[in-house]
Amino acid sequence: RRLACGDVEGRLEAIFGRVRAIQAKSGRFDMLLCVGNFFGPTSEAEWAEYRTGAKKAPIPTYVLGANNQDTLSYFPDISGCELAENITYLGRRGVYSGCSGLQIAYLSGTEAQEQPAPAHSFSAKDVAELKTSLLSTPNFKGVDILLTSPWPRDVGMFANSAGEIDTKKCGSKLVSDLAASLKPRYHFAALEKTYYERLPYRNHMVLQETAQHVTRFIALADVGNTSKKKYLYAFSIVPMSSMDPAELVKQPQDVTENPYRKLRKEASKSKAPLCAEEEPACQFFFDLNKHQGKKRASDAKERGDSQPKQAKKPPQPTGPCWFCLASPEVEKHLVVSIGTHCYLALAKGGLSPDHVLILPIGHYQSVVDLSSEVLEEVTKYKAALKEFFRSKGKRYVLFERNYRSQHLQLQVIPVPLDLCTAEDIKESFIAQAQEQQIELLEIPEHSDITQVAQPGMPYFYVELDTGEKLFHRIRGRFPLQFGRWVRA
Repeated sequence: RRLACGDVEGRLEAIFGRVRAIQAKSGRFDMLLCVGNFFGPTSEAEWAEYRTGAKKAPIPTYVLGANNQDTLSYFPDISGCELAENITYLGRRGVYSGCSGLQIAYLSGTEAQEQPAPAHSFSAKDVAELKTSLLSTPNFKGVDILLTSPWPRDVGMFANSAGEIDTKKCGSKLVSDLAASLKPRYHFAALEKTYYERLPYRNHMVLQETAQHVTRFIALADVGNTSKKKYLYAFSIVPMSSMDPAELVKQPQDVTENPYRKLRKEASKSKAPLCAEEEPACQFFFDLNKHQGKKRASDAKERGDSQPKQAKKPPQPTGPCWFCLASPEVEKHLVVSIGTHCYLALAKGGLSPDHVLILPIGHYQSVVDLSSEVLEEVTKYKAALKEFFRSKGKRYVLFERNYRSQHLQLQVIPVPLDLCTAEDIKESFIAQAQEQQIELLEIPEHSDITQVAQPGMPYFYVELDTGEKLFHRIRGRFPLQFGRWVRA
């Protein structure tokens, strides 16, 4: 049983008095973990009584180091030391391992804004060394607790609101990187003088990695604040090393996407020899000029075949279909372009004047059902639209809903490049999905949807012109206009 608290700011009697009251009511706790500013500008009088032994902390208390120049003098040894009976300074950075097997990683100070880093700040080197010391251990799965004074940058992404705190501007990117790598089960921080308990987030990429435990981020207010914001947090934790693996990786119902997913992605891309834009995955290049480029290898002359290969006929609709090109129900005045296997049409109720649909000429229910020839032409239409929209200063978002629809419709809606980035679009889909309690998962950029969906399976699928993809397997009800809502 543990307690964690936010900025004490030298109010030792206030925090220890509260701990005594809680223990009198609820029984003994094993330790108190303090993040943020333990000392303040007026600490000396109260501190002297504890330092000299006249008073004693009621519980083993572990604190982080200084966050400013004014309180540096309270920490005589940078590597950690006992400051008073029952009060221990953990040190600049490291891991505290309890006799029970509990692992607590900690990082003191605030992110350095200059080099060399001041004594009350940490640098990228500090974070890298702490990560290396843990990640190099065999079978590392994560730590039980992470203590930092600053919040991690972007912690509020995909989650419940942090109130007045703008998590895109507040906090440290280095702390985000540390949390993404160390995968703590609990992460405590302070300094913003407010309480924020984020929804738990997952530490694995669904469909790409095996399930891992979730992380709970909790920011605590300052001790004795007049707004009565929560500054003390009680929790029970069994060390990860002692837990049943199946129990450890259970995902709570309110789990969200990892807020540092973008950070992890950027880090993995920086290690790759080529980024997605540079890869010869310009395999999707489609040249509209007939006089340039080679013919497809599937052309009869290239293959040396005397007879062209006969394409399989698609299944026939069971009733009238609004989208089979041969059907009298098709509103042919909306058709823009007709290929061999697919055609392009304006959307009847378009969200913008250039909202278009890619449709198979024959009757197919979903992308998963398409033959290789039709899929190849769909890919060419996507590439041509990407090139066309980019020439107009736009990017597209494409989505498909294989649910309560009998003919495949790939909705392609352009967005001005200067209005939002591909990451903004993706985050909008994920955020709206969470509001609707829809699990929208990212799938690998260069994988095929057929690897995650089977013919006949209901699903919702999003694809950006960068190649990034999101997927939701529909198991019950699904809002029919979800894709349009997000885009609108």
